[in-house]
Amino acid sequence: QVHVVESGGGLVQPGGSLKLSCVASGSIFSIRAMDWYRQAPGKQRELVAAMSSYADSVKGRFTISRDSTKNSGYLQMNGLKPEDTAVYYCNAVIQNARGIYSYWGQGTQVTVSS
Repeated sequence: QVHVVESGGGLVQPGGSLKLSCVASGSIFSIRAMDWYRQAPGKQRELVAAMSSYADSVKGRFTISRDSTKNSGYLQMNGLKPEDTAVYYCNAVIQNARGIYSYWGQGTQVTVSS
């Protein structure tokens, strides 16, 4: 069994910064990817950052990184804008004894408002 948990969300003023964390635990041989998505109210879930690829709306402001020794991924978000307000989700592609599967966390709320 695998668990993926995000943390680090919160309320921040426009122009501020947040760093989101994602930790995977459980039956893990290797983590193939840890990507970040977000979903704003009334909108579809969208890919924010994967490997070194970023959505146009966040390029130059967000940075994705990983620490394989900790089964963790991170999303550093700078220059936050109100339109970045959304629930942010981590998607981990994990190899274990059962095969390679995609796992979602429960999400962490990011609200950008003055």
